[in-house]
Amino acid sequence: MSDPQAQDFPIRFFGGATTVFQYGGLRFVTDPTFDGPGDFDVPGGLVLVKTAPAKGSPGDLGPVDVALLSHEHPDHLDASGRELLTGVPLILTAVGGGQGLGNGVKGLADFESVSLERPDGGFVTVTAVPAIHGPAPREEIEPVLGAVIGFVLTGEGLPTVYISGDNASVDEVKKIAERFAPVDTAIIYAGAPRFSVLFDNQCIVLDSARAAEAARILDAGRVLPVHYDGWTHLTEGRDDLQAAFSSAGLADRLYWGLTD
Repeated sequence: MSDPQAQDFPIRFFGGATTVFQYGGLRFVTDPTFDGPGDFDVPGGLVLVKTAPAKGSPGDLGPVDVALLSHEHPDHLDASGRELLTGVPLILTAVGGGQGLGNGVKGLADFESVSLERPDGGFVTVTAVPAIHGPAPREEIEPVLGAVIGFVLTGEGLPTVYISGDNASVDEVKKIAERFAPVDTAIIYAGAPRFSVLFDNQCIVLDSARAAEAARILDAGRVLPVHYDGWTHLTEGRDDLQAAFSSAGLADRLYWGLTD
């Protein structure tokens, strides 16, 4: 059982998919991106356009113990993020990922876990969970967009935390819920990103309605939506998320994080 007093630990949201939070005495960062607005090339010929700066700088993170890297597209890891990660002792990502990020990278397969020692004794368990970055089976998506993972954090006396990564599949969320629901805090990547040249312009991450459905499936007590702002390929923003969660009767679960 987690401590009810620990359920609502603060999470700072920097925009995009970048967050930082303290959990079990360890400081975690997700998908660090701090480069300024501009064009970013993606292998395969796509160009991602960033329209807004981050809500802060790498110096605002404090000393980071663990990075949770869902994948390496430039809206999840950019040049400044790579530089930041050179000082992070442990980087958890998908198997085969994290090339060039140093010796602290550990690739995790679906439902593989690592145990991290807590400063006050005990352990934090980080479990990699499945994510599919598009509207088709994994074997069709990964050759185009690469492997993506999400994470679940657990520990004695700690809340259960789900971090979705760039996942478009509600079916994968159901698999995760079977093992971990109810979830205390869910950081759900949304934004309904689309590209006319990919998968008939279908969403390659959850849209707002399916983000709300994922929250319902997980029985999430608190939901921090991320990955909905600052890039032209993100087609649904905060207002769309608010409307979708309100329609689903889950508006009281929304948490927008700290921004300074």
